[in-house]
Amino acid sequence: MKPHVICHMAASVDGRTLPSRWRPPGRAGDLFERLHEQLEGDAWLIGRVTGQEFAKGTAYASTTRESLPRTAWFARRDAKAYGVVLDAQGKIAWGRADIGGDPIVVVLTERVTDAHLAGLRGEGVSYIFAGATEIDLALTLEILRRDLGVKRLLLEGGGGANGAFLRAGLVDEISLVICPAIDGAKGAPSIFDSPEADSGQRAPVTAMTLESSTVLDGGAIWLRYRVQNG
Repeated sequence: MKPHVICHMAASVDGRTLPSRWRPPGRAGDLFERLHEQLEGDAWLIGRVTGQEFAKGTAYASTTRESLPRTAWFARRDAKAYGVVLDAQGKIAWGRADIGGDPIVVVLTERVTDAHLAGLRGEGVSYIFAGATEIDLALTLEILRRDLGVKRLLLEGGGGANGAFLRAGLVDEISLVICPAIDGAKGAPSIFDSPEADSGQRAPVTAMTLESSTVLDGGAIWLRYRVQNG
């Protein structure tokens, strides 16, 4: 059994998700965080590129004398919510154990080095394994539900992570804040994206039902869609 997955994002009118490029400048961050709290997720999940933006550490040691098993390790299992980050190859040195008070849980593959695992443990960063060489997203959700009791997960970018979950048929709901701003140029990330190798793969979405639409302060619109996957 997997958690109920809600893709929660804020975007400009033209579907771009980098607020620093928007005109006029707005308060997307404030809206996003307020609605994030209203959605009451047990965990939220982001990709490696987005996760790197939260890192404060320098690189971990390149070697260790420890030989560590490729099994999940949890610094905490009693949090109200967890911050889950996909980092298949173990590239992020965190320098912190939580984001906004939510303990970090890193999703790894078995290719990660013992030295990186030792670095995570030293900082109190939990981790799970969800594949030998590539992350299995369905397995990731299964582990989060089974081992941490996550029943409601907020998928919050970037576009690559969102797109991967969408194409895997794992998104149950979309929570989208359309902000009164425009990017208007190439090069900005979008709500859902893919690498070139997956550009021909389509999401198995068979229906979308509008559950609610709410006009927010300042002219933003909050849309919530139920997603049906084939």
